[in-house]
Amino acid sequence: MSKDLEAAGAKTAENPLFTWEGKPTIAEIIPLGLQHVLASAMGVVAPAMIIAGVCDLSPADETLLIQASLIMTGIASLIQLFPLFGRIGTGLPIIMGAAFAYVPVFQTIGADFGIGTILGAEVVGGIVAIVVGLFIKYIKHLFPAVVTGTVIFTIGLSLYPIAIRWMAGGEGTAMFGSPINWLIALITLVITFIFTNFCKGILSQGSLLFGIIAGTIVSIPFGMLDLTNLADAGWVALPGVLHFELDFAPAAMATAAIVYVVNCLQNMGGVAMTTNAVEHRIPTSREYTGGIVSLGIMSVLGAFIGAIPQSTYEQNTGIIISNGVKNRLVFTFACLVFIVAGFFPKLAALLTCIPQPVIGGAVIGVFATITVSGLELIIEGGFTDRKKLIVGTSIALGLGIYHVSGCLAGPGMPEWVSSIFGASELVVSAIAAIILNLVLPKDAEAIAEAEAARQEPEVE
Repeated sequence: MSKDLEAAGAKTAENPLFTWEGKPTIAEIIPLGLQHVLASAMGVVAPAMIIAGVCDLSPADETLLIQASLIMTGIASLIQLFPLFGRIGTGLPIIMGAAFAYVPVFQTIGADFGIGTILGAEVVGGIVAIVVGLFIKYIKHLFPAVVTGTVIFTIGLSLYPIAIRWMAGGEGTAMFGSPINWLIALITLVITFIFTNFCKGILSQGSLLFGIIAGTIVSIPFGMLDLTNLADAGWVALPGVLHFELDFAPAAMATAAIVYVVNCLQNMGGVAMTTNAVEHRIPTSREYTGGIVSLGIMSVLGAFIGAIPQSTYEQNTGIIISNGVKNRLVFTFACLVFIVAGFFPKLAALLTCIPQPVIGGAVIGVFATITVSGLELIIEGGFTDRKKLIVGTSIALGLGIYHVSGCLAGPGMPEWVSSIFGASELVVSAIAAIILNLVLPKDAEAIAEAEAARQEPEVE
């Protein structure tokens, strides 16, 4: 065993935070769990706010959507930690959250039909996801390390613009791109960097949380901490079951079904990234199946209370990669915070008051670790010419198509093509990597990996 692996083993043995079932102290659990909440809170509530605006919902109904998204985020993530019947869920430290991947399609459906049709399409899409999950073991072989690494690498790249938009103040805001936004973002980045690299123990492991707290304090004299939402929010509110009547429109259901199939692919990428982060391996078919089936079930249930469909949150996996903390109790605490926030609008509003430049400055380093994690998986065993062709071509197609607006929307091109393949860098990159890995002649390493995959027993 190398010295690095020996050191890592010693580190794991000494600290329960680096084990799945260890029992860290409450003083360790709270800050490490809160940083997962803060890293994903904006992403959880934003899709609900966007959909509410498109559907012209009242402030009260918008609040219900936000509540439902927070509650379902907590429950869906708990199922990942504690799989139902040992099968529904992954048994991995995964934070689920409202997925932006559905927003473009739901905006169109909402504008044409309304919120009830969106929720009806969620039910159908969830059933489609369940079916895909049950048959995933038959296509698991399509995701060797070079494909999985390409997917993770692309996920990392796709998160950079999100961090930059936050650092600049939030796209569409009056002060977007202003010097003060960048100043606060860079101060937060430096503070987070100092906590990560020059501190030890809980200060280093919880660097994201402490960076966000410090950045928020620094932003106060500049008038960036807006507590209006906190003042307007109620104290206690229960989400309503079937508050929005479900409506099933054939066109909306068909569109949602396609989007859900694509999101299953993204979910597989998130599961793969997490297993690589915590156990340095490729996921088993049971983990893939559990993740996708739970995604479908939670989508169906969420439709009844108005929740936006879930997906894996890669920024949270990036935190695991950064600090190595994978303890189940840390993530359980984060899940409980989300659930409680869903029943207490004041707490939910507090999570949305943090200035966006602060969040962007804190998480951009986390996003960078995701990219490097994918790269490490790709080059493991050597960076062969075959890998270079697969990775380079796949990323070029995925990022190129995504960043050239309208390249899939010319005369004669069906509208759904742009909606599905032009809405995310990940979809085209993943499909291209799978196809290239299948058609290119396999070198010795690829043959050996395929043989090992056939012989290796499932990890339960």
